[in-house]
Amino acid sequence: MTRLLRFGVSLEKELLLKFDRLNEEKNYTNRSEAIRDLIRQELVKKQWQGDKEIAGAITFIYDHHRRELLNKITDVQHDFQKVIISTQHIHLDHNNCLEIIAIRGNPKDAQKLQDSLKAIKGVKHTTLSMSSTGKEID
Repeated sequence: MTRLLRFGVSLEKELLLKFDRLNEEKNYTNRSEAIRDLIRQELVKKQWQGDKEIAGAITFIYDHHRRELLNKITDVQHDFQKVIISTQHIHLDHNNCLEIIAIRGNPKDAQKLQDSLKAIKGVKHTTLSMSSTGKEID
């Protein structure tokens, strides 16, 4: 069982009021849980900047009517097999598709994969969302 430790934090009154309003908007039940999440978020960001393994997703939108685009996307994905766990293809409308790529590996490789995809003519938008694998932020 995890042992909880208590410590005090000093804040300006106005900052604490803003923090409490934010916590209420985000439905936190108490300040401690909000502070834990902020700490975890910073620890995850540190993993992104280093060589620690990350997990995440790349989402991108593209025009599937563009000639040879699907072949280029597939070629890029084959070049990054070591970080790609899974892909999902979704038809948004007659012209646009959404692809979601689940990833796990080095953060630099994840960023290179996203950069390679967004550089392809016909890809309209990409987003990289990185998180922790959960091992180092308990």
